[in-house]
Amino acid sequence: MFPRKPQQQDVERPRLIDSPGIVGSQASDEVLEGVVEDVLFRSDDGRFAVIRLASDADAELSPSHTAVGDLGQIAPGENVRLVGRWTQHAVYGARFRVISFTPTIPSTEQGVIRYLGSGLIPGIGPALAARLVERFGPKTLDIIATQSARLREVSGIGKRRAESIAKAVRQRRVEAETMSFLHALGMGPATAREIVRKYGADAPRVVRDDPYIVAEQIRGIGFRTADRIAEALGIAGDDLRRVQGGVLHLIGKAVDEGHVFATRPQLHDGLEQLDVPSEALEDALQQLQARGLVTIEDDAVYPPLLHRAEVTVAGALAALANRPKVKQPLKTYDHTLSDTQRSAVEASLGTHLLVLTGGPGTGKTTTVRAIVQAHAALDRRVALCAPTGRAAKRLSEAAGIEAKTIHRLLEWNPATGHFNRNRHLPLEADLILVDEASMLDIRLASQLLAAIPANSTLALVGDIDQLPPVGPGQPLRDLIASRICTTVRLHEVFRQAQQSAIVRGAHAVLEGRLPEPTPTGTKGDGDLFIIAATDSDTITERLVQALRRVSVAYGFDPLADVQVMTPMRRGPLGTIKLNEVLQEAFNPSTQQNAAPTSFRCGDKVMQLRNDYDKEVFNGDLGEVIRIEGGVTFVRFDGREVQYKADELDAISLAYACTVHKVQGSEFPAAVIVLHNAHFMLLNRALLYTALTRAKKLVVLVGDPRAMARASGNALSYETNSKLLDRLRSLAG
Repeated sequence: MFPRKPQQQDVERPRLIDSPGIVGSQASDEVLEGVVEDVLFRSDDGRFAVIRLASDADAELSPSHTAVGDLGQIAPGENVRLVGRWTQHAVYGARFRVISFTPTIPSTEQGVIRYLGSGLIPGIGPALAARLVERFGPKTLDIIATQSARLREVSGIGKRRAESIAKAVRQRRVEAETMSFLHALGMGPATAREIVRKYGADAPRVVRDDPYIVAEQIRGIGFRTADRIAEALGIAGDDLRRVQGGVLHLIGKAVDEGHVFATRPQLHDGLEQLDVPSEALEDALQQLQARGLVTIEDDAVYPPLLHRAEVTVAGALAALANRPKVKQPLKTYDHTLSDTQRSAVEASLGTHLLVLTGGPGTGKTTTVRAIVQAHAALDRRVALCAPTGRAAKRLSEAAGIEAKTIHRLLEWNPATGHFNRNRHLPLEADLILVDEASMLDIRLASQLLAAIPANSTLALVGDIDQLPPVGPGQPLRDLIASRICTTVRLHEVFRQAQQSAIVRGAHAVLEGRLPEPTPTGTKGDGDLFIIAATDSDTITERLVQALRRVSVAYGFDPLADVQVMTPMRRGPLGTIKLNEVLQEAFNPSTQQNAAPTSFRCGDKVMQLRNDYDKEVFNGDLGEVIRIEGGVTFVRFDGREVQYKADELDAISLAYACTVHKVQGSEFPAAVIVLHNAHFMLLNRALLYTALTRAKKLVVLVGDPRAMARASGNALSYETNSKLLDRLRSLAG
């Protein structure tokens, strides 16, 4: 501990004091109190930060202190109490490494002026803060919170402004008290702030009542964390709340793995692995069902939303398939179409539900264009859509008319939190054609199908040999397997497409063979090259070299035109590590692009989850164009989107992405990284999906043994779903 001298004046200073009694602290832990002067750095996910704490006038202490750690969305002007230890950095010197922190409320006049004038309280600047403290002294914050009408004693403050200031101060005070409670339970700052943001002043009550429900509702809190909180609160290991929490955790885990439900036996085994009393499973299920948190059908235990979605999808698809067929004349006929392609066009005119599937080079794009033209010739209204922005753009170019993302087609309404288009206000179209339909999970499929008019035609176009959807269920696969509607599969690879090594390689993978590379020294349309290396360092080095060579030899922009793909996020060849390497190689930190986050101007980034308010969706790719005033500006397909500091965890660097994340996208070129460290994920569908993301060039970099395993492993993705059974039972 550092010694302190008596304070000589009424100023708020950082204070170093002993920390006995703090939960999670050790004897060597110290406490540093003060006000945040500046946030020097914040990580992409908004958790790690480097801050400067207000200086102390004590001569034995440095003018200011640097603190680092999990500080959540801490902001300049905040008063904080940090628990941690002093460390010595080789470059940056003494730094206080934070173990935990809690917001505090200043008590001195100087501290109150600084707090109120920091910008944390809307409607108060430094000048007004000084006038308020001059009038009310060190009790200013108490008076604002409890006697807001008195604020009108200060010139420039009317009734509405006084109420607004009082509300903000009360909210900050509640947040500080709640954060202290949550930190005492061992929660990290970022998680604690998420809880405060969701529950507000009710957070302590909600957490005490059932920490396991909180774990299900707040991203970042898992079952193990909830267990630690429950233990701190004195909740017994056999408490029924814990069993219910275990069940919800296991169902959520199943959904994350692509299942629509979990079975009773799976839940029983899962509870035993969690060391939760499995004999209480039935009691827990009854309670959860009574609370509306699960839906039980036979041995299947669903999240209620997914059960409704599955029932909706089955009913809507069966209704379309069972509608009487109406023969429509084919007014125009493209004589270059094959017989199979023509049958697809005719089926789209005579049925209400059609599936068109096929691999690269089999003419899906030509067939889609012919379907659109045939319906347009009959003056039928056509709506085109796809799950991702890139897929929608590609569909627009192929069909010659505008295509939208499914989310935009359904018209998300931020005010209601729902889509405008639904069964009450269906889409105004006679043909709805969905490209990349293999990406549809059960949730998005249900939202789309709810908005399909009864007399319209739905055409689902996709490649079922690709990876399954990231979300739960495989509606397209189940629909094809049900045989309740016309399915046209294009097999013939057209002569022009046969010239592409990418197309030939993709079909070779489907047959369990390794792709054959383009002969050395030649260059064509759809080239494929293989660069062999076995250790991760060499693969990383060859990857960077390949990107530079591609830029020179083909004229591709290594960021805009080329996408690096890898099976995993973690590990030496996962996206996290590769993004660090590629950012430094192609967008190194300079005076022009430097910023107080790990993002830089010019970075390639990806949206990680749907944000209907910003109209950006999971998998959308963009570029950081500027960072100013704590706001990061990203351009997505010509549109500018803003991210505040506490929203940065919604985007990540995207120089390298997982193959799953780029489903539905197409790039001029792709570099695919494969290594035996990816052993568990190496399969035919993954390699096939990766190869078919590129149009003109593919470079495979990695271990030939990993490539052989991927092409030879015909893994089938089986998911818990009753959709196939429902479709068959509803078939006319």
